[in-house]
Amino acid sequence: MYLGGLSLFCLPLIGVFAATDTPLTDGAHTVGLADSRVGYESVSYVTDSKVVIQALGERQPLFELKLNPPMGLPKVTGELDPAEIDLGRQLFFDRRLSNNETLSCAMCHIPEQGFTQNELATPVGHLGKGVRRNVPSLYNVAFTKDLFLDGRERSLEQQIWSPLLAENEMANESREAVLAKVALNPRYAARFAETFDEGLTERTLGRVLAAYQRALLSGDSPFDRWYFGGERSTELGSGSEGYPALAAQGFALFQDKGCASCHRINDSSALFTDGKFHNTGTGYRRAGRALRPPSVQLAPGVFVVPTVDAETETFTDDGRFEVTGRKADKWRYRTPSLRNVALTGPYMHDGSIATLEGVVAFYAEGGGGDPTQDPRTRSVQLTESDQEALVAFLRTLTSSHVDALVSDARSVTIGERTAGGQ
Repeated sequence: MYLGGLSLFCLPLIGVFAATDTPLTDGAHTVGLADSRVGYESVSYVTDSKVVIQALGERQPLFELKLNPPMGLPKVTGELDPAEIDLGRQLFFDRRLSNNETLSCAMCHIPEQGFTQNELATPVGHLGKGVRRNVPSLYNVAFTKDLFLDGRERSLEQQIWSPLLAENEMANESREAVLAKVALNPRYAARFAETFDEGLTERTLGRVLAAYQRALLSGDSPFDRWYFGGERSTELGSGSEGYPALAAQGFALFQDKGCASCHRINDSSALFTDGKFHNTGTGYRRAGRALRPPSVQLAPGVFVVPTVDAETETFTDDGRFEVTGRKADKWRYRTPSLRNVALTGPYMHDGSIATLEGVVAFYAEGGGGDPTQDPRTRSVQLTESDQEALVAFLRTLTSSHVDALVSDARSVTIGERTAGGQ
């Protein structure tokens, strides 16, 4: 489990949005602290993990984002109250919110891994049970109207109860059980009483967790500074600073090949999603696999063949159809934002594609092969040089202040499991 890390810079987050390449935090607070698992199948595998972060990060004034949104993002509606954000942040990292007090929200939405999981295609929940979908990143979730990849919730405040109560996630018995556990902690009870007239309730618990998630705004990428900010681009091979010429070529392809019809860009902002549901063939491809894998890898070079039925990441998933019941919605999933996409792999709803290069190649090869998939995903003609340019463009969508969000996240002191802890 990751803990925290000490920042070398004491910067207010408001300054993060300036166009700068200056590092915002030390190496202990950066996106990318993940084990790639390259070579994991071999007994000679050696982990990429080097250290466990042990010092606290630097708290940032996230509520100020409403006043000065990062370049490239729309205006933020509603209030971002600092007291609610602070309380939500603390709860987000508290393992006591799960049934057996071993899982927190942040153990699936890992700050150092883009508020998703880079190390697993699909996460592991309560008592090792499989979760069937890739963890969505929480960057800019404030702008997401239909939550979860199937769109089954439309409120961040209500959304929290799905993972809290799901038997293969945090596995709490009921909403009342969650509230009772939080109320046992005197610090939480006091802080809810100070923040809300009604104290700790279902509504206020949802409100504080939603407040923290809404504050995870990240824009001001190299693309934003070029496209919205007017920064110049460079000539191929010039070696001068500016927006890379190859990425500019990739952006032109992104528009010409129709990618922007789903990953939308507006005149003054870009969320790189239409918020709608589409079939790219990944669900069809997933359904073609056996529900029980022929073998399960337990450790490098160690495989076993299951002798009993068990939940795995390969169980059936019909996408949006499970919400609407409409046949046309089978294997449709919500279009993800492409912001910070270089940080949030693996990709697709099931985490089945490990790299950006693999995703671009997937579309160049016609998608997943479902006869009913969106025709726009079956007709993308891309040469190898086109694919290289598209990947270069996608890598410029990384925000300049993602490391500051990591440092802010790791400013939390992780609570003890006892009722009287932090």
